[in-house]
Amino acid sequence: MISRLLVANRGEIARRVFATCRALGVETVAVHSDADAAAPFVAEADQAVRLPGNTPAETYLRVDLILDAARRSGADAVHPGYGFLAENAEFAAAVTDAGLTWVGPPAKVIAAMGDKLAAKALLAEAGVPMLPSWTDIDEVTDFPVLVKASAGGGGRGMRIVRAADDLAEAVASARREAAAAFGDGTVFIERYVERGRHVEVQIFGDAHGRVVAVGDRECSIQRRHQKVVEEAPAVVADRVRAALHEAAVAAGRAVDYLGAGTVEFLLAPGGEFFFLEMNTRLQVEHPVTELCTGLDLVGWQLLVAEGEPLPAAVPASTGHAIEVRLCAEDAAAGWRPVTGTLHRFAVGEVATEFGGLAGPGLRLDSGVVAGSVVGVHYDSMLAKVIAWGRTRAEATRLLASALARAELHGVTTNRDLLVRVLRSPAFAAVEIDTGFLDRHGEVFAPLLPADRLPITALAAALAAAARRRATAPVLAGLPSGWRNVPAVSQFTRFVGPDGEEMEIRYRLDRTGQLAEWSSTLPAEDAAERPATPTVALVEATPDRVVLDVDGVRRAYRVHRAGSAVFVDGPDGAASLTELPRLPLPEAAVAAGSLLAPLPGVVTRVHVQVGQRVTAGDPLLTVEAMKLEHPVLAPIDGVVTELPVPTGGQVRTGAVLAVVDDRVAPGDPEPSNSEEDPR
Repeated sequence: MISRLLVANRGEIARRVFATCRALGVETVAVHSDADAAAPFVAEADQAVRLPGNTPAETYLRVDLILDAARRSGADAVHPGYGFLAENAEFAAAVTDAGLTWVGPPAKVIAAMGDKLAAKALLAEAGVPMLPSWTDIDEVTDFPVLVKASAGGGGRGMRIVRAADDLAEAVASARREAAAAFGDGTVFIERYVERGRHVEVQIFGDAHGRVVAVGDRECSIQRRHQKVVEEAPAVVADRVRAALHEAAVAAGRAVDYLGAGTVEFLLAPGGEFFFLEMNTRLQVEHPVTELCTGLDLVGWQLLVAEGEPLPAAVPASTGHAIEVRLCAEDAAAGWRPVTGTLHRFAVGEVATEFGGLAGPGLRLDSGVVAGSVVGVHYDSMLAKVIAWGRTRAEATRLLASALARAELHGVTTNRDLLVRVLRSPAFAAVEIDTGFLDRHGEVFAPLLPADRLPITALAAALAAAARRRATAPVLAGLPSGWRNVPAVSQFTRFVGPDGEEMEIRYRLDRTGQLAEWSSTLPAEDAAERPATPTVALVEATPDRVVLDVDGVRRAYRVHRAGSAVFVDGPDGAASLTELPRLPLPEAAVAAGSLLAPLPGVVTRVHVQVGQRVTAGDPLLTVEAMKLEHPVLAPIDGVVTELPVPTGGQVRTGAVLAVVDDRVAPGDPEPSNSEEDPR
């Protein structure tokens, strides 16, 4: 029996495993980096052991430190979670060799499935259908193809290539990203199926030779080859489902599978399917299977690790569950991951965290809470929000509504994208595949319509005025905005969500009612500005403003953190920055400067000082939060400064390059060199 379990992971999955351990009476041990010292999962563990450092390589990827933590804490078992060392055969072997119980498949199974090329060959012999693949780029003649990392998943090291001329660079880039993410830069090339769907089967195996399928999942809506929306069960014909389960069980039996695993398939439009990979761990999206089957899959993992047989019957799936991955990402910056402090993190109507549901409702699996700091060292996922309903439509509506009303303050997220996807007609009609987001650009629009931003900013301005009055009791006996000269308006200036500056002007009469108001947007927006709606003030406090807008009463929740103002209203949410009325002079950067969007490392410099470039040309590549981020020339011009060399560390806002658009005759032609000239 397992008595004390160490989770060799962090964030949401560590909290998820701890929840099951508490229910089963198993003591828990967390390991944590310095950056995670104040994280919720550390506080929830019975014991915690520090891993000195911040980066994964210094901490969560150190087998020796984790085994030492197990010894020091008296743990008798190790759960790897997912990511980091979860699919590392050497780690699994080291845990077993140390006399500890390993909660996962044996090292030999992880090794067999971890090498995707070897896994494809092995499972092809077992009759699992495969896509054609290559390791030599000279052998590839049919396009499009997909370059994939052999040693990992999660979209790391994946590139779609549609032309032969682009293959060599895609392979080189995939190798670099795979090496950074998994420590192994081996990649291979596979035929790419247009309009394919990503469907997977949850399997479990026990030490008594039994392998079973525990439902299936649809994970087709992806961005950067990473899953965004997942649901169970997959919407497929019964005959296809039966064939998928049969192939998944065959794959498990071929390697004597033990524990939880996921067999992933690519489903072609005609119903034909092909093996993609086997993940030898619990998946991020496992909650949708739990909600549809009523099972605790982490509990099953512990059961199998203790040598017990699986239950005789596997519950059938009922109802429908949908999960979204809520991530710290900035749409305006090309969906780059972002960092910052979560001043408020509130998803309403949540019925349970990390557990099952008694009926239709919401589940939240989160690695963060209000006050958490989202740093640069780890993945950008904040939480998974999951809904279960009696039907797919019911689950969709419930989840979209909860997300739209969630208060997510301090860090830009992909919330609006998730709501747009769930509410799209194509999603409702199950017209989905891995190219869904490429075809439906409309889902990237913010929820808050542009013509509603001024009203939202007005609510922020009125809340700010109420806050100032609340902190100055001497004003309590005077009507708000009282003036000897009532014609003079009050004003507040903000920077809006897209960086635009706007001014809200308003005047309250002697009874405190809103007499007039107006908004000033940048000049280029003036021609498109709709007519100013008629607004009456119903209520204004520092935290809540109620307005009557053209005869419709609307309530706005307002939260302030320093100069940042977060407004949640019926039309959507907005993050505003209130500007000072008398701003201090600031140091200026040179015109044409490209600034680092987040902390990271410059991994490549593609140009040299004095080189002429065209808008869109790659200048540098910055690696941050486990992804490569190209820095492109915004204009035609000449590179005049490159202050950061290859390997240089940069902070947010650091100048990466300067491009001068004053191109004189005789300037050198652009170079195609990929080498760092310094």
